[in-house]
Amino acid sequence: MPQITTTAILQLTLLLSALPAQFLISKWTRGSAVERFHAIKSLLKAWNDLRLSYLNASAWGEWVTSWVPEVTFFDSPEEEEDVEDGTPPIEVLLQDNDLGYFGASKDIHSPRPAYVLHRVGQVVMENQNHMVGVIVGWDAELRAPSKWIKKRYTESELQSAADSPHYKVVFSGPASTSIMVGYLPQSTLKLIRGYKPDIPTLDMYFSDFDGGKFVMLPWLEQIYPED
Repeated sequence: MPQITTTAILQLTLLLSALPAQFLISKWTRGSAVERFHAIKSLLKAWNDLRLSYLNASAWGEWVTSWVPEVTFFDSPEEEEDVEDGTPPIEVLLQDNDLGYFGASKDIHSPRPAYVLHRVGQVVMENQNHMVGVIVGWDAELRAPSKWIKKRYTESELQSAADSPHYKVVFSGPASTSIMVGYLPQSTLKLIRGYKPDIPTLDMYFSDFDGGKFVMLPWLEQIYPED
């Protein structure tokens, strides 16, 4: 007898709940039959997207892969070995590095350029996938390995991206202990006020949330004294 998992039950519930929703749209909404048809079609697509995106573990993997190299997924913050040529892989560099890549520079970020609009500790939303994260570092201009830059930007995009502020942002991953780390240009981020996301590892950078932004730990405040 096949085993019925919790995920299967939730998927079945979503499917069955779509049927009365279709009935209500047909009975109570105004408009032509064509408009009702498109409304039902949109509803079914939304139900299917929800089923695939949030109840299917493999879909999470596909989504994360589609977002790389902007964002890299970590199951937990662990140390990783260098590759054969002695250069750490991108995943390690995104977590932390001594090369100054991906917002990891320990140099004092002062004076603060006026064109750097966001600050460490602020909550932001990424425009493409609407993921909410917290800024843990920034560069006044793009600082990343050439290999990553070539994968991330076309030649025409690089002309403007090279001089644009970039931010290291930590997002929640699909599991309660996982995170995703992004290195994103300023144009892709929108400031979110008054919201405190629950993201693993934030206590490595911040001591508290003051209602507007996360309060930096002393070591981080020394690097970003004007944030």
